[in-house]
Amino acid sequence: MSEQVLPFYLVCDESYSMDGDPLDAINKELPTIYDEIASNPIVADKARLGIIGFSSMAEVLLPLADLNAIQAVPQLSARGMTSYGAAFSLLRDTIELDIKSLRQAGHAPYRPTVFFLTDGQPTDEGWEAQHQRLVDPGFGPHPHILAFGFGEAQPAILTQVATFRAFIANGDVSPTQALREFAKQLLNSVVSSAVASSSSPDEQPQLVVPDQVTGYTVLPVDLV
Repeated sequence: MSEQVLPFYLVCDESYSMDGDPLDAINKELPTIYDEIASNPIVADKARLGIIGFSSMAEVLLPLADLNAIQAVPQLSARGMTSYGAAFSLLRDTIELDIKSLRQAGHAPYRPTVFFLTDGQPTDEGWEAQHQRLVDPGFGPHPHILAFGFGEAQPAILTQVATFRAFIANGDVSPTQALREFAKQLLNSVVSSAVASSSSPDEQPQLVVPDQVTGYTVLPVDLV
């Protein structure tokens, strides 16, 4: 029987507006996320986590991998504009290759989950076409997308991006604390989903995601 694995992706805005405290907070939390996942044998066995950064272009900063094999966690750095289209195009192609690779290795990958983080509006026109290409049900491994926004991010755009849940920072906590809460929810989702799936190996893997996040308001999303 093929071993079930749960692919997770962090897709993070690296535009110039993220410089300073926002990226500092994420960079501080990323090693903790990886250490926590790798230290739990059940979670490390089930979960795979990759990182894509985007600005004017998009780049795979950390390929989807067994977390026990990770030697170092990349640091995000601010540069360029905010091209949602570049992010969704690369994410779609990356997921396609990753799912194929996992299957060739004898795994049974579950539908991927994406944590999308941005502090602004897209600066590119026509990004919606790349987003549609990513979430099209005709694309077999089309992912669940959870969108988190703060700063100048617009609720209407976040709900358009998300297919599962969307959150907008509401000012109840500092921006740095809001980003730490985002990182905590990413970790909790990976750990809880992997543990839940391990406890019911004969059933479809269970995606466990937050209903509420401290410092954020939940936005309505049409589930896809």
